[in-house]
Amino acid sequence: MGLLDKIKKKKGNADLPEMVPSAGWDAITSAFEKVYPDQKDPKHYGTLISWELGGNDPLNGISIYETDYYYHFVTYGLSELFGKESDVPEVSGYGMEFTMKLKKSCIAPEDEEGELRCVCGIFQKIARITFTSGECFNAYEYLYTGQTTGIDLNRTSLLTGYITVDDTSVSAIDTPNGRVNFVEFIGCTNDELLALKEKRITVKELYEKLDSDITDYKRESVI
Repeated sequence: MGLLDKIKKKKGNADLPEMVPSAGWDAITSAFEKVYPDQKDPKHYGTLISWELGGNDPLNGISIYETDYYYHFVTYGLSELFGKESDVPEVSGYGMEFTMKLKKSCIAPEDEEGELRCVCGIFQKIARITFTSGECFNAYEYLYTGQTTGIDLNRTSLLTGYITVDDTSVSAIDTPNGRVNFVEFIGCTNDELLALKEKRITVKELYEKLDSDITDYKRESVI
């Protein structure tokens, strides 16, 4: 559904657009506000030109909630944020949104804004895979591209890819447009990803070794 399909003019007054129903968007926000009730206006990075209008970024936006220890990212756009479009009533869009928890202390103060935008850019790239190929991401999978540079802003981290789990803070939700799972990405080192690729370890076993769902750009490999 394009922007012109979502914004419909009121009868008798073509200059005044109706409010666009946003039940899917609101359901995601409500789920996160239950975890972060004091954060009604989190940092948000929106998309200037939508995918439907020829833009390069498929996600409508990404919000970032905070604790003293980490930033908690959540995407908007892999599920149906506005009206129901698909023919599958029990699933909203692709049935998922991405999340990630990034440890604050692993970020240099002068790099904070850049690191947050870097994560948003990576999520847009991953979402592009889904939008162009239909590939969905589920818990206990891994994303290995073969890159050897870090996923951080300066590309110096040992973390080069990700594993996925169900978000440990926000459970799946049922929205008016169907169910949405929150798939949490956890940064992993090249050695860890190679062990997964070579089937020397499973994602669940690696996750147990990590003993944390928080991405820390400064950590060493557990393999």
